[in-house]
Amino acid sequence: MSDTILKLTDVKTHFPITRGFLVKRHIGTVKAVDGVNLTVRRGEVLGLVGESGCGKSTLARTILQLVPTTSGTVVLNGRNLATSSARELLAARRDLQMVFQDPYASLNPRMTVFATLAEPLIVHRVCAPADVAARVAELMRLVGLAPRFMQKYPHEFSGGQRQRIAIARALALEPKIIVADEPVSALDVSIQAQILNLLAQLTKKMNLTLIFIAHDLSVVKHISDRVAVMYLGKIVELGLAADVIERPHHPYTRALVSAIPTPNPDTERTRQRIVLAGDPPSPINPPIGCSFHPRCAYAQAQCKVAAPALMADGVNREVACVRLADLP
Repeated sequence: MSDTILKLTDVKTHFPITRGFLVKRHIGTVKAVDGVNLTVRRGEVLGLVGESGCGKSTLARTILQLVPTTSGTVVLNGRNLATSSARELLAARRDLQMVFQDPYASLNPRMTVFATLAEPLIVHRVCAPADVAARVAELMRLVGLAPRFMQKYPHEFSGGQRQRIAIARALALEPKIIVADEPVSALDVSIQAQILNLLAQLTKKMNLTLIFIAHDLSVVKHISDRVAVMYLGKIVELGLAADVIERPHHPYTRALVSAIPTPNPDTERTRQRIVLAGDPPSPINPPIGCSFHPRCAYAQAQCKVAAPALMADGVNREVACVRLADLP
């Protein structure tokens, strides 16, 4: 069996900008995801990080084909989802589920927990109708909720409990991959740790592959095996989580890592942070060449000519930077 379960090749997701009421005119394009190459290994936790607006959530929705792919391939177990029919996508989604950022917005307020968890079981005919109630109770226990709450509505639960329900819904079809789009960013810090530990336990217990999206590198380090760093629709660094966070190579990754707070007050007061100049460029009009060069302290003329590709940098590390060998 191949070690690769999901492979993205030159994936682009662009959104047209139009103007006009009766006659629509195309005036621009938002390049949310702009040429992503990524391989996800079976059974691993892949962290996807980057600042707001870099394309993380759009990439997640592209993987699930919740938004159409402009070009490129998204291959899951040998099947290209980008060219699959609606019927084929319905079958593929048994193996590919998503946990959204806001559990209150992602749960139907008019449906009880039982109805929410039973719906995928009934639609995909996972079990006999007589066994649905038992399976819902099993899912609730799996995420740490008492089955006696299954007739309650989402507003009757706390934020952490609602996210547990969302995780249970994602697990209902026993998928091979779960895409978690910032699943703890809307929760209190104490609850974040509980949800992270739950995801880590479920990943090992059920042999799941998890794509974990976040902007907090300290959270990603806690749960991930590998980390991919995104900037303006592209992946600029990819490697083992400990290597990327403890020894970042790309200038952008170095800036992200320098923003991680330390628990020692003395160290926190004296450490040097890397403050990037300016704001991130617009995805409507990205810079020519390396997309990071307007904010990079090491940029030279060659950085403004052509966009660098992800290149191997030692073992289990890929970096998109033409000046990598020259950086201090």
